[in-house]
Amino acid sequence: MKNIGKTLLAALLALALLAGCASGNSGSSSSAPESQSAAQGGTFTVTGSGYGGDVTVDVTIENGTITGLELGENKESLVVIERAFPLLQERILAANTADVDSVSGATFSSYAVKAAVADAMAQAGMEAPSIGMNDKKEYEATTLEDVTTDLVIVGGGPSGLAAAITAKETNPDLNVLVVEKLDILSGNGKFDLNFYDMFNSEAQKANGVEDSKEQFIEDMKDAGNTPERLQVWAEGEEVMDAWLRSFGVTLDYNYGGRNHMATKDDYAGQMIQREMEKQALALGVEIRTGTAGVDLVMEDNAVKGVSVLTNHNESYNILAGKTILATGGFSWNQELLEKYAPDYVGYATSNQMGATGDFVPVFEKYGMKLENMGKIRMIPLILLPSRDLTNSGAGTVLVNQNGERFVNERNSELELAEPIREQESVWMVVDTQKVEDHANVRKQVKEGRFAEAATLDEVAEIIGCDAETLKATFEAYNANAEAGTADEFGLTPERAILAEGPYYVSKASSAVHMTKGGVACDEQARVLFEDGSVVDGLYACGEVTWQSGGYSQSVVFGRIAGANAATELSA
Repeated sequence: MKNIGKTLLAALLALALLAGCASGNSGSSSSAPESQSAAQGGTFTVTGSGYGGDVTVDVTIENGTITGLELGENKESLVVIERAFPLLQERILAANTADVDSVSGATFSSYAVKAAVADAMAQAGMEAPSIGMNDKKEYEATTLEDVTTDLVIVGGGPSGLAAAITAKETNPDLNVLVVEKLDILSGNGKFDLNFYDMFNSEAQKANGVEDSKEQFIEDMKDAGNTPERLQVWAEGEEVMDAWLRSFGVTLDYNYGGRNHMATKDDYAGQMIQREMEKQALALGVEIRTGTAGVDLVMEDNAVKGVSVLTNHNESYNILAGKTILATGGFSWNQELLEKYAPDYVGYATSNQMGATGDFVPVFEKYGMKLENMGKIRMIPLILLPSRDLTNSGAGTVLVNQNGERFVNERNSELELAEPIREQESVWMVVDTQKVEDHANVRKQVKEGRFAEAATLDEVAEIIGCDAETLKATFEAYNANAEAGTADEFGLTPERAILAEGPYYVSKASSAVHMTKGGVACDEQARVLFEDGSVVDGLYACGEVTWQSGGYSQSVVFGRIAGANAATELSA
């Protein structure tokens, strides 16, 4: 059995390394004017192999000193590279070498930049370091003095930042400290196309969508929330658009129901995260990245803060009047999946690398209640190797390495994931109508995530399958579409695939998108012990909790946690 998910990280690593050479500066190439003397330095245009392809960097070297570093053309995820590159730039210029810590949360982008800079150093006659994908410096363990604040929030994703912003809005005089274990802020939300479940928005009104709090509650009544949590969730969604707009988040594109994007071609997540970060800093929230929460500071069953460990192996306690946990789920933790959701072990994940369930053992240790830990949200399709979420609806055709269909592409969860995992390789093929119809596919084609082929014969060349077999597969698919009949897999195709190219093709897989189970909370976002009593001083929000929804629900309960914690601290 071939297991795409289980070997994804190794495959990505191999792709990056194969793009380069065997030297210490693997993954990079360079060019410089012929008249330029390497010994005298100058500006070198070099490239490294990153997550989405080549990353171009202009490196200026003068008399053995790196004096300038500018990012050029690249296909890295914007929400990652725009946060990671300034940190790499600062570290490299300060150390005068490419041998610096990678930016956690941006491993491949860091590798590309560092490998490129090392190449430039060699071109300039400097001693160039050997750059590896998983380089990590060792730091001696150090214990620092404890820190005291009013409110500490662990996790710098959408729910954590929503909590911080709302806490400062509730009481501007509070000292609010956010710690994030990665070097860049933002959880999985920064990658999301859709901010869903929001209603009473300007975009809904402009689109003629009629909605209400009562309708929302009716729609969500069987989703697994207590009536009290459902009520405050609905109230939060009702005012969400106005709150986001108050600091520059304009989700102006509604594509039916409660689905929202920034514009028809711009993802919601990127704008939300960017403006949340700006607003948190503007309100005076202190943010410490590279700082992981590792335990709670407990006293007589009450939480008095959090113990943290930095990327430099420095440990200390942050003592606080209230603590909010917004640390995400455990999609990246195979041991926790084995324990709580074994059917999902070995699959790829579309979630961000910080989703390792760090506080699940902490909840267990202190007897806090965990709920629905086996509930998992599978995403039907991601692209490989980029892990971009893509569209599995009308116009998506999946074929195996032989160029044959093997599954109903519109299946969901494990009904789609398990057959995909049985295949040696799975390829997603779409036409230009699909690109026109779906924003994420359109964006992914523009960014080069798909290979372009003029004909099905060229698609077969990309896949490495027999062209006649592939064309017969599409003929059968289109015949069922035109006749309106179901095929052997139970799919009645919504439409025929266009007879003329271009076509777009990429390897694909199903993936664990999020773990929905987590610590139990009441409607005020207060964490509960196993007996249902409230844990004094502790709140939680986002994917670290049990929640029936996702992105916007995380933001709603982040706001609830921040407001309630700030109100208690102000009493």
